[in-house]
Amino acid sequence: MSKKIVVLAYSGGLDTSAIIPWIKENYNLNVFALVVDIGQSKKDLKGIEEKAISSGAIGCQVIDLKEDFVNNYVYPLLKIGALYEGKYFLGTAIARPIIAEAQVHFAKKIGAVALAHGATGKGNDQIRFEMTYSALSPELKVISPWREWDFKSRESLLKYLKEKNISTTATLEKIYSRDENIFHISTEGGILEDLWKQPTKDCWVWTRDVQDTPNKPDYITLKIKNGCVYSINGEKNNPYHCLKQLNKLGSIHGIGRLDIVENRLIGIKSRGCYETPGGTIIYEALRSLEQLVLDKESMKWRNILALEMSHLVYDGKWFSPMRESIQCACNKLSTIVTGKVVLKLYKGTVIAVQKKSENTLYSQSFSTFSEDNVYTQSDASGFINLFSLSTKIRSLKQK
Repeated sequence: MSKKIVVLAYSGGLDTSAIIPWIKENYNLNVFALVVDIGQSKKDLKGIEEKAISSGAIGCQVIDLKEDFVNNYVYPLLKIGALYEGKYFLGTAIARPIIAEAQVHFAKKIGAVALAHGATGKGNDQIRFEMTYSALSPELKVISPWREWDFKSRESLLKYLKEKNISTTATLEKIYSRDENIFHISTEGGILEDLWKQPTKDCWVWTRDVQDTPNKPDYITLKIKNGCVYSINGEKNNPYHCLKQLNKLGSIHGIGRLDIVENRLIGIKSRGCYETPGGTIIYEALRSLEQLVLDKESMKWRNILALEMSHLVYDGKWFSPMRESIQCACNKLSTIVTGKVVLKLYKGTVIAVQKKSENTLYSQSFSTFSEDNVYTQSDASGFINLFSLSTKIRSLKQK
């Protein structure tokens, strides 16, 4: 094989379908398409190797990293409770480092000289991919077609693919940009670019509209050990299959929908519709157990770590000492997040209605409003006198 190789993070979607012939036309490189299976729709993976090759790739390989993704990427976020700008579960952001890492390893394996991705020059994903490339293999050349080619829109890409006789599921009428994995599915573009327009039914893929959800709630019991769900309604399973099952249960009840305008790292505000049904259920279950087992200072520290982790992941800094440090702290706190939670799923909501843990700090005998024989209320006087002493002194000095 005379030409050198570039490894493309390939999804089979509009952008990466156009990238294969474009690289062949503009670089003296062969394109190898790498597909990382992290739980996207089976229909998106069906025939993807043949599609890549028919688009001009010299080869295509699908790597199954679904369980690795849930165990080592999704759960660190759920354990620490990382939500970007207080709402977004980071389902797209957390997928990029595992895909980019797989690219780097595969490129080294086959002796490739370059890496390529389909992220736009307006978005965050270009940063996430390339931060990983820089951290793991800075010597490899990076090709980012959206920052180089003359196409200005997805409409122009559709025309280009039509000229090349390359099939795609995108159309001018339904031109959303979607990203899917076992953790979430996102929808951007199309009518969502007009903030005065509500999302239509075709903006949502997994979850039912709340009007179409059951009129009777479901109650589910989750068993959790060290911050991980390992049993649903008495049936044990691994984290991946538990998340998959909770996605189905949550979707039926319309749980996990989010329509948000967020601040991209590059300075643009963008709107996205996110669906994270299983993740929302697990998040609520973990937080409900933390209420029992974490003391005040630990809870405050966990909240600080969650905020830092959310920005770090959103900004593409997964492969950094900071992330490793936060995750170590998170793992330590999670060692006591063990117990059982009963959750009520109903009309787009998930509520913990029962919870218990062997590590609980809650004591009914201490907190009761009824008569007790374990707490001396007069002890609070001395505590308040000392706790308020600096406040009293400041007030006296000001008089």
